[in-house]
Amino acid sequence: MKYILWIFRIALGCLFIFSGLVKANDPLGLAYKMNEIFEVWNMNWLANYSFGFSVTMIAFEVVAGVAMIVGNSFRLWISLMVLMNAFFLFLTWYIWTSGKVKECGCFGDCLKISNSETFYKDVALTVIAIVLFIFRYRVFPLFKKDKVNIAVVSAAALFIIGFQWWTLHHLPYHDCLPYKVGNNIYEKMQPAENSTAAVYNTILTYEKNGVKKDFTSEEFNSQKIWEDPKWKFVDSKSTLVKEATGQPEIPSDFALTSLDDDDMTKAVLTAKGYTFMWFVREPAKAHLEPKYMERLLNIVSKANAMKVKFYVLCSSGPEMCKTYQEAWNMKDATFLMLDQTVSKTAMRSNPGLMLIKDGVVVHKWSYMDYPKDIVLDNGELLCK
Repeated sequence: MKYILWIFRIALGCLFIFSGLVKANDPLGLAYKMNEIFEVWNMNWLANYSFGFSVTMIAFEVVAGVAMIVGNSFRLWISLMVLMNAFFLFLTWYIWTSGKVKECGCFGDCLKISNSETFYKDVALTVIAIVLFIFRYRVFPLFKKDKVNIAVVSAAALFIIGFQWWTLHHLPYHDCLPYKVGNNIYEKMQPAENSTAAVYNTILTYEKNGVKKDFTSEEFNSQKIWEDPKWKFVDSKSTLVKEATGQPEIPSDFALTSLDDDDMTKAVLTAKGYTFMWFVREPAKAHLEPKYMERLLNIVSKANAMKVKFYVLCSSGPEMCKTYQEAWNMKDATFLMLDQTVSKTAMRSNPGLMLIKDGVVVHKWSYMDYPKDIVLDNGELLCK
């Protein structure tokens, strides 16, 4: 039994550490996924706390995983582990069976597994956690000195907090989104030649005279239920029958609109040569401190002198964009409008700078990492 418990401790601990580290690469991504779930549950008020939930959960996963292996305060940690796994089990079951959330995001955007695989993974982890909880009095710390065990767990806590701070103030260490360096954004927006749409089976629930009845989409249309005012809508449930194939990695809502409401998406993303795009979502909350803006304005000025296009992708209305253009002294930059949700996917930091060449992403910088200088050397743009 001793060796089985050790295997379970290592398996549970390593998986939690791995899960936490993968999500720590992009804590905002987990927060956005939480917001998606809160919206489905009609608990939008929790969105105000999603960022805090994300950072805390990621830290807990790594620290708890290390504590599993080290065995420090094991009875406390395994109790929390059982509760956490039970919650994850319910959550992944709901996501899998309801079909209302596309992905659970359990391993972030870097490692995607199906909702059914995620659920069965959590079943196995919950069983392991329960076994360890039952035999918790047979588990002993890895090191004989308590100070060593505490030091290891504390070091894990400091590391995961520091790593999250770094990725939040810079950019994800490893970009797993379709806007990453090396990708052609416009090409990623096009479907494959043999693409097919997803097929869903939708069940509509209506009530009449106190009796509820389920209809398929075909039955609903053939029986013209909508013509009878006595039928009252109750609920609808869609189940995925066949997944879509060959769909664009980047949805069509990545749309760049001029302040005069002209669609500039193709013109900007397929232009030859270099193009800067400065993403600013929620301008009122953006990091626009003088020390950062000074560098950026230098880039704008030099890009203009080099005939390199500089676009500001602002997630505000046209009048507000014009106000910001004047306030930021960016008369040499062209302001375009971009949906806020799309902006936070393309660029995690607010604001953030992207450089593309012939439509291909060459570099991305957070607001803390703008290049100090840019030089055009034999047709190559060097950022220092």
